[in-house]
Amino acid sequence: MRRLYLQIYIAFVAVLGLFGALMALTWWLMAGDGPEHTAEGMSILVAAALPPKDHPLSALQTEVDRLASAFNADITVRGADGALLAQTGDALPMPAAGRIGSGSMRASGGPPRLTLHLADGRWVIARWKHRRHGFGLLGALVLLAAAVALGAYPIARRITGRLERLQARVDALGAGDLRARVQIEGCDEVGELAASFNRAADRIERLVNAQKHVLAGASHELRSPLTRMRMAIELLPGAERPELRAQLFKDIAELDGLIDELLLASRIDALDRPVRTEQVDVLALLAEEAARTGAHVSGEPVIIHGDARLLRRLMRNLLENAQRYAEGSAVEGEVRWIEPGIVEVKVCDRGPGIAQDERERIFQPFYRPPGTAKGNGGVGLGLALVRGIARHHGGDVTCSPREGGGSCFSVRLESVE
Repeated sequence: MRRLYLQIYIAFVAVLGLFGALMALTWWLMAGDGPEHTAEGMSILVAAALPPKDHPLSALQTEVDRLASAFNADITVRGADGALLAQTGDALPMPAAGRIGSGSMRASGGPPRLTLHLADGRWVIARWKHRRHGFGLLGALVLLAAAVALGAYPIARRITGRLERLQARVDALGAGDLRARVQIEGCDEVGELAASFNRAADRIERLVNAQKHVLAGASHELRSPLTRMRMAIELLPGAERPELRAQLFKDIAELDGLIDELLLASRIDALDRPVRTEQVDVLALLAEEAARTGAHVSGEPVIIHGDARLLRRLMRNLLENAQRYAEGSAVEGEVRWIEPGIVEVKVCDRGPGIAQDERERIFQPFYRPPGTAKGNGGVGLGLALVRGIARHHGGDVTCSPREGGGSCFSVRLESVE
């Protein structure tokens, strides 16, 4: 049983059932012979109330009717040989053979009966009528158990329901929702756990936001020294070692691109939805970026609402990544509607492909697949930005193998109003 509330509820009902079973066993054991001295005393009183056995049976019947009415019971009087002498209600049978004393005896399917052995040898068997119409102790226990079981369910469900809501918010925090909090309900241990979770979530959100601000600030501040370095190289006298000058410009451009991607990543993480939206022709945007890389584009005109600047960066990163690993083969892009309000952008290449266990890890920041050369122009943030921008527009990106060799990157985008 995996649900906590069911475990608590079943344990509670099991304990209740055990209690009922013990009560029933106690009732069964105590429903046997009662204290003999009490029954013997009652036999003396009944013998005094009944006429002697040599009196007419009509007198005996009259007295039996009077006692039955007074005690609201069925009473049967039998002789020592078992012959029926008088009765009210159903005729009750003789006690079991071999019984010689007064007491109570069990009766299958009904309440216990009181048997009195009179001094003159007659037997008086009595059964109270109200026991015949009720459920008895066992029935009362069953009703009590059912009532308690029904009442215990909402209590157990309420206790564990708070834990389930807390678990949902923990999962949301683990999925990246730093603003996930849980409502504090009650002043017990579950309420304290919820308060502890909220304090921990506040702390995590502050730490992550502080890290983002530091990263964004540091990335922004790095632009100034890079600009000064570029100007200093351009102003160097002479033209000695042009290959060194070209390499320095290339390194500075790579650093500048890295800073730009870091700034963009920090801005995307700070927002749930695009701040600035407009109508974007996705096919036209992909075609413009494909013209820079020589990729072939096909599809149907698609207009969605989104951040044109971010979507342009998404397509540029996809096309440049495909061109980088396509090994000179053609890169193809496609745009199509999946359903109303959702569009798919697909970019495919004929490169070496990506191993199955790498197809998710390549979207992690700064991750490079094994065997990737460091001088290929990538820094490991391009695909991470693609996923961030896609999720920023209510979608996602996946990588799959292409039939005949290569890889395909499929991006789902949702129109953002």
